[in-house]
Amino acid sequence: MNIYSAVIEATNILKDKSILSAQLDTEILMAKALDKDREYIILNHDKVLNNENLEYFKKLVYERATRKPIAYLLNKKFFWKSEFYVNQNTLIPRPDTEIIIEQILKVTKNKHSLKILDIGVGSGCILLSILKEKKNFYGIGIDISKNSLEISRLNAKKLMVDERVKLYKSDVDKFDQGKYDLVVSNPPYIKKSDLKYLESDVLKFEPKLALDGGLDGLSVIRKVINKTSEMLKKNGKFILEIGFDQKSKVIKLLNNKGFYINSSVKDLANNDRCIVSTKI
Repeated sequence: MNIYSAVIEATNILKDKSILSAQLDTEILMAKALDKDREYIILNHDKVLNNENLEYFKKLVYERATRKPIAYLLNKKFFWKSEFYVNQNTLIPRPDTEIIIEQILKVTKNKHSLKILDIGVGSGCILLSILKEKKNFYGIGIDISKNSLEISRLNAKKLMVDERVKLYKSDVDKFDQGKYDLVVSNPPYIKKSDLKYLESDVLKFEPKLALDGGLDGLSVIRKVINKTSEMLKKNGKFILEIGFDQKSKVIKLLNNKGFYINSSVKDLANNDRCIVSTKI
């Protein structure tokens, strides 16, 4: 079977499963199976596949048909300016979260050297992207998932910032090392009762730990705000990702803990996604 026939056949399999990006996904998976780029697939339709490559391709397509995300099948996801290793132990970095990077770069524009804490570091995509941009910044990342921290370590080496980051396995409540110039967090913020409405790609495959925000969606956010109020230096900045309908409740929580709200920022779909505040 040649590349063209295999791609057509697999695209139809994915279309039958209502996967909207069926053709693109199939080409990406063929590129993975052959260890080539997507351009090669498009330009070499007539190339005949050997059995090993064809079987590996079919296996990938079968897994995608179960709704397993492409990022987990490739073990990589591009975020900001770098490629991150990911697997099912960590949330897949979202384009909307890049807004946090933009805001951090904005508020630290004239800062030369800063100490940053990332609560719920996950794959490391936020903290490590910042360290890559700012050569004199140092970071601490905490997470309750040992597996997430291993992925973060791997990505820190990959991005060559491992000398400037320390990672700790800790619940946010129990962490108390140092004071920080800037705290950032993308905590779980989906209501427990809303988890079932998530797309099956997310619900079946991404870690619940990184999604479940408790009964009202704010249980982890509350902990993060409480801890940040203790660990952030006076006039330090706190940048927090939130759910689309949580802005007013989160602002109230921040105000009660002595934070001044600088701005709230919308995501690519025009939903409230991130709050920038200052400890006063």
